[in-house]
Amino acid sequence: MCPRLKTYREENRRAEPQWHNAPVPSFGSADARLLIVGLAPGVRGANRTGRPFTGDYAGDLLYATLGKYSFAQGEYRADPADGLELVDCRITNAVRCVPPQNKPLPIEMNACRPFLSRTLAAMPSLRAIVALGRIAHESTIRALDRKLSQHPFGHGATHRIDCNGREITLFDSYHCSRYNTNTGVLTEAMFHDVFKSVRKHLDN
Repeated sequence: MCPRLKTYREENRRAEPQWHNAPVPSFGSADARLLIVGLAPGVRGANRTGRPFTGDYAGDLLYATLGKYSFAQGEYRADPADGLELVDCRITNAVRCVPPQNKPLPIEMNACRPFLSRTLAAMPSLRAIVALGRIAHESTIRALDRKLSQHPFGHGATHRIDCNGREITLFDSYHCSRYNTNTGVLTEAMFHDVFKSVRKHLDN
């Protein structure tokens, strides 16, 4: 469906045949109440390991935060065999194949959106979504068949969305990338505040 991403994947497979180098599946139970939506696999992260946010800096911050707010248990060692388990939480990406320079094209985001829609539809207990970054936010809003103009992205913003009679709350966060944390766009405290709000929402 995405020739550019397929070509890039095949290039990575030739260079690193032992890596995952394939679409990265969601991590966590479909019965979870929380879904985290990222942008796309990192070339040396999920594209290498086959598990979302595993093997790069973004995963270090994300999984430590999930543990802090009881959405994960076990030790995260940046390895799919580390035994880490998610608790009432699932992680997926808006685009499931690694893009060059970590920048998927709009046509690729559109092509992958049905997979995000199916992920959402397959979660009967879903009550909260955390979108990591603007692209994840916009793809999620579109997957929920809502208008972007009515749900603008903003770090710390929340959006209550009625989905066939059940209310889902979307929480926005800047992406937990090394670039965002190194430049001060996102601090650990800011990131923690988002998940503190999610925890409070689900515990009510």
